[in-house]
Amino acid sequence: MKKTDAKQGQSASELISGRIAELGNWRGETLDRIRRLIREADPDIVEEWKWMGTPVWSHDGIICTGESYKKAVKLTFIKGASLEDPDHLFNSSLEGNARRAIDIHEGDEINASAFKALIRRAVVLNIAGKPKTTKKAKP
Repeated sequence: MKKTDAKQGQSASELISGRIAELGNWRGETLDRIRRLIREADPDIVEEWKWMGTPVWSHDGIICTGESYKKAVKLTFIKGASLEDPDHLFNSSLEGNARRAIDIHEGDEINASAFKALIRRAVVLNIAGKPKTTKKAKP
């Protein structure tokens, strides 16, 4: 797995691990489980640390962010409105034109296989939207 350098010489992965440990309660456990599922779904995922302390997972663009609030762990999918969600995982930010989110509250369970499938669909969407480079023919 690739790592993106972040502040103070720590990698983004180290900063995310630190956030998980810092939370320490059900929110830390939830963020840790989500992180493992994302890595299982896409071994080429890139972990980033953006916007003054937000875990971000990317593959040819941002897939989702992982914010922690007092009563929820929120996974915001930047292109969520364009993703098929047959298992109805999205339960927040449903009114937007681009984003969709999954709010996980204490005691909630997430369907691991459905979540990993959603991550894979997000990766495919990012790859499909990536501009293709053309090679110029040599004279």
